[in-house]
Amino acid sequence: MTSSERRPVRRAITARRILFGVLCTALSMALTGLVKTDFLISDAAAQDAKDAALQQQFGGEVKGQYGDWQYVCKPPPPGAKNEICALVQSVTAEDRKNVGLTIYFQKFSNGTKVLRVFAPVGVLLPPGIGLKVDGDDIGHAPFLRCHTFACYAQVTVDDKLIDRLKSGKTAIFIIFQTEEAGIGIPISLAGFGDGLNALN
Repeated sequence: MTSSERRPVRRAITARRILFGVLCTALSMALTGLVKTDFLISDAAAQDAKDAALQQQFGGEVKGQYGDWQYVCKPPPPGAKNEICALVQSVTAEDRKNVGLTIYFQKFSNGTKVLRVFAPVGVLLPPGIGLKVDGDDIGHAPFLRCHTFACYAQVTVDDKLIDRLKSGKTAIFIIFQTEEAGIGIPISLAGFGDGLNALN
């Protein structure tokens, strides 16, 4: 076979390799797309399970409803007389149903008031979680710990913030899945003041 006869054969082999590589890349991209889609669907379906796990973690029973807040109590620990109660609200982002938050507001016997926010696992931890009330920037709180079902941030609430929450309409909690973009998730403050009175 002459060199001029070998060139078409080599070109044909090279063309086949290129075509094979393109097909492999396309198949890989398709499979990746399927995996990502399935992951998002399973996350969305698991949100209710996560909320149930959080409810179970608090170990409480829903004893009332104040606006958009549930009044949840659990039996007192050994040696204590009073039930441990909290205001609870769970929501998901309007445009991302697989991203949700559960908010606990609790008052302890010594008068300390604590706001605890549970965010989905996979949230970016260093920025913490931001809070705005009716558009005003309140500040950030660091994440303290991650469980198998959620990561949570916790802050001690002072009287000034209590007044803002009682008089406000909407609190927006901001979490980050990437460093570039935050996700704002609105929490209704309707009924918070009445629920707070029930905690007293």
